Amino acid sequence: MTLVYVLHLLAAVLWVGGMAFSILALRPSLATLPGPQRLAVLGGTYRRFFLVVWHAMPVMLASGYALLFGWYGGFAGTGWHVHTMHLTGLIMSALFLALFFGPWNAMRAALGAGQDAEAAAAADKVRRLVTINLAIGLFTVAVAGWGRFGG
Repeated sequence: MTLVYVLHLLAAVLWVGGMAFSILALRPSLATLPGPQRLAVLGGTYRRFFLVVWHAMPVMLASGYALLFGWYGGFAGTGWHVHTMHLTGLIMSALFLALFFGPWNAMRAALGAGQDAEAAAAADKVRRLVTINLAIGLFTVAVAGWGRFGG
């Protein structure tokens, strides 16, 4: 179970950390670039990051369920923090799927067609959903730490 726990933590760090980098470091830094260059960098960055999330998300969910049933013995044997992490993990996953198949697909299509205004509008929707998911992810990390060590 230790390996499963480590995989769970690594997946969470990659996903939440990547969102934090995107919102807190990358986006503000791109403000110095002209619109088309900014969109190109965002497109390439999101493409790579979303590939990471497509791997981290299932690892996090699978390892979470393995821990839930293999370590805790199911929902009845868990504290409030595990129930909260379960809920927020499912919400984050659903938001990522909505983001990926909605605004991200629109952004990619607009970038491919050279439609900068449409790509920028879709990029703003991606940013908003990533920001929401980041807030949920940071809340989940706080819940995990508080529940594990704070009671």
